[in-house]
Amino acid sequence: MQPTLNLLRHPSGAALTLLASLASAICSSALAQQADAPAESLPSVTVTAPAPRTGQASITGFGSTPSWQLPMQAQTITSTALKNSGAQRLADITSLDASISDSYNAPGYWDFLSVRGFTLDNVYNYRREGLSINAETSIPLDNKDAIEVLKGTSGIQAGVSSPGGLVNFLVKRPQGRVRSATFGFTGGDSVLGAVDLSDRFGVDKAFGLRINAAYEQLSPNERYADGKRHLLALATDFRINPGNLIEFEIEHSRRKQPSVTAFSLLGDNVPSAKSINPDINLNNQPWAMPVVMAATTGTLRWTHLLSPDWKLTSTYGIQRLKTNDRTVFSFGCFNEGLGDRYCSDGTFDVYDFQSENEYRLTQALNVALQGQVKTGGVSHALRAEALRSSYRIRVNNAALNYIGPGDISGNYGPLLRDPTADDPQHLRHHVSTELSVSDAVTFSEQWRAWLGLRHSRLSRDTVRSNNSAPNVASDQSFTTPWAAIGYSFAPRRQIYASWGEGIESKNAPELPPAAYGLVNYTNAGQALTSQKSRQIEVGVKGQESSWQWGLGAFRVHKPQDGILDTLPDPTYVIDGEAVHTGLEGQLQGRWGAWELNSSAMVLDAKRQGSSHAEINGKQAVNVPEHTVKLSADYKVAALQGLTLQGQVVHEGKRMVLEDNSMSIPAWTRFDTGLRYVQQAFSQQGSLTWRVGVRNLFDKRAWRESPKQFDHLYLFPLARRTVTASVQADF
Repeated sequence: MQPTLNLLRHPSGAALTLLASLASAICSSALAQQADAPAESLPSVTVTAPAPRTGQASITGFGSTPSWQLPMQAQTITSTALKNSGAQRLADITSLDASISDSYNAPGYWDFLSVRGFTLDNVYNYRREGLSINAETSIPLDNKDAIEVLKGTSGIQAGVSSPGGLVNFLVKRPQGRVRSATFGFTGGDSVLGAVDLSDRFGVDKAFGLRINAAYEQLSPNERYADGKRHLLALATDFRINPGNLIEFEIEHSRRKQPSVTAFSLLGDNVPSAKSINPDINLNNQPWAMPVVMAATTGTLRWTHLLSPDWKLTSTYGIQRLKTNDRTVFSFGCFNEGLGDRYCSDGTFDVYDFQSENEYRLTQALNVALQGQVKTGGVSHALRAEALRSSYRIRVNNAALNYIGPGDISGNYGPLLRDPTADDPQHLRHHVSTELSVSDAVTFSEQWRAWLGLRHSRLSRDTVRSNNSAPNVASDQSFTTPWAAIGYSFAPRRQIYASWGEGIESKNAPELPPAAYGLVNYTNAGQALTSQKSRQIEVGVKGQESSWQWGLGAFRVHKPQDGILDTLPDPTYVIDGEAVHTGLEGQLQGRWGAWELNSSAMVLDAKRQGSSHAEINGKQAVNVPEHTVKLSADYKVAALQGLTLQGQVVHEGKRMVLEDNSMSIPAWTRFDTGLRYVQQAFSQQGSLTWRVGVRNLFDKRAWRESPKQFDHLYLFPLARRTVTASVQADF
């Protein structure tokens, strides 16, 4: 393991090459050891596909514990559910669970999710195969077997992360013979082609290989947003002997597409969404350049069975991102002295932003020991884990220049490009070391308890790209506990209560220079002192026959960042806390020819203890008061293989301003579709035809109202969109 440790100390571009070489070397060395197998063996790597959506998730850290026994709310959305819903990007899963919503999701850019009303941190709240990754990129779904969402403060699963939850991507692994090809129209005039191939080889099928490839020509409904993307992914595994399993996978993706700029308030008014064409792209100049996001990510895992009840798992992951972040964006109204919205007549100030050759490197090494012991009549499922993660971002000076006026028709200019790159950005390096232990205790058939403790050490340093400010470094250590108790009051039904803490690490935002009407913070770009969040949750869950359900109530306390008004030198600080109290429920299952997936949440998200008294007790910005997500499939008996689909997505009103004086109204969207599976090619082969219509009635509404860089934005609901695909399995 020494080469891996060196990589974490001295990250370099050669690490990906070494990762592949290391996997090859281990597999080659292992061929000579196959005869030395221990008496016990690892479970087979053959995968049985779970239900399209299930409450069981590996990111919870409790292995194969049935979902009804978990003392938390989690959701696993499989690749089948993603395909059936027409999901093409991470932001599309907001339609599938009431606890998940949009939080500044611009077409052509990376995605932001909100869980239980908290925006997830793209640096700290995302996992891939259980390891930290940076979600400041476009993450393809073509080679993902499932997306897991853990809801709530995640101190036991991750030492450093914002409250709300975790998102974990599981890649497709070798699972016997798979031959699948897909061709589809993904909205507008976009066209996708993809293949998925898997097989096992060698003596006793010890070696597995899976390849995923995809290419998509992007031509969405939004204007001036044409682009393209591609993906190539490879996953292998090798059963060295019955007690040792090596798994290696790597993927490379690239997306090139202009982003779509949002709308905003017009002076002191929220414009009617019916007066706006959602296809308008305000990022519209003849010379406007696309955002380019390239990513190479891989993991290497060794699982060693120590005994029938104990195993050791070592996993190393690396992600390298290269981004050209470019946009022509609208920001404020100098003519009316408005820095956070557009002019009352629909005009605005236009800026050209270009940040070339951004480089992000994330590495993680995790070693976990888990097993079971029994003392008297009490069973313990124990887990001890050591995790070291490193995150580094290197950026150059950016071009951020005022280039003229624009208006919401999108037909303004042409304006002159200004490529002068004299706006400094911040280079960051964060390293965290985490040690954790947990115990799932079974006292009897009725009573269970869960205990966990995680110690985290976080080191951070920040420096400006033009060296105009000294390096700012900080070191902090935290210990976060987590505990839960559950009582099974009936077969496969449990009531539970849990309490836990988490850590959040944030940086003061960097605003445009003062020449553009804003005063930057004295600590812009610097890390704020990390703070603890805490959560209490009670719930009841059950599973019977083909149904599973859950109902949970929660309260989360999160230290809230904000501005300390000390003009002319404002400072960005921790200013009070956000308190989110909510009730969420879900019901999933089959009833005859029907399959139902439903969820709902009511959320009271308030600010407390702020130095700005006028916002205390007010609803948080861009957080819906309630949400309902309902989808139903109906198998048509008259035509075997035909399934009709329907979906309703409803979100309550969202506040636009912190004092709650302006809001956007609630909206409801209806989607529909069908899929038809017919036998083809052979007894096991098939063709799956899918047709979907999102926003069936062409509803016009404001989808969300995020506040970014002290500016208020409005994103419209996309107009009626038709998708169609055929999947050949042969």
